Amino acid sequence: MSAPRDTITLAITGASGAQYGLRLLQCLLAADVSVNLMVSAPAQVVIATETDVALPGRAEEQQAFLAERYQARNGQLQVFGRDHWMSPVASGSNTARAMVVCPCSSATLSAIAVGASRDLIERAADVMLKEQRSLILVHREMPVSAIHLENMLKLARLGVTIMPASPGFYHRPQNLDQLIDFVVARVLDQLGIAQTLIARWGEEATS
Repeated sequence: MSAPRDTITLAITGASGAQYGLRLLQCLLAADVSVNLMVSAPAQVVIATETDVALPGRAEEQQAFLAERYQARNGQLQVFGRDHWMSPVASGSNTARAMVVCPCSSATLSAIAVGASRDLIERAADVMLKEQRSLILVHREMPVSAIHLENMLKLARLGVTIMPASPGFYHRPQNLDQLIDFVVARVLDQLGIAQTLIARWGEEATS
């Protein structure tokens, strides 16, 4: 019997920067990681606005579309809707070792900070907190208010990794894709998943 795949939960919310979430999904699937995916309704609007991805509206249709687009293996990608309370991510018994919200809207940040659990994304994040598993929030909004900063501080003190989507420039990016890859590469590093998207500081680029 083959060893089970690593499993990561990924949520894409309605902040600008849908490209980060879609690229991260692509990289996770390419790394043979199983992915539990949730895409909020605002995120679907942002994806339609910011990208050329014609994402269907229903979770099962999204699963088929994204599995084909990113060449996922059978059963590697599962997509859940906001009210799919019987999904694995709603329980601490699920096998995902980490969750990433990418991009993370300020509204989602706030809801996680207060344990709102009004929809499946918020509940999945709450599960990661109570189970003391890795939770990464790729916040993408500026400027930030004192409320946002207080929410970040509260979550950081609980062990949450706050990663503002702030690409660096020391690798001298030549196009938008390289800026996106900078942020995605840092997320993959935090997850402990090997990546060659960008060279590390002091190293020569490999591609």
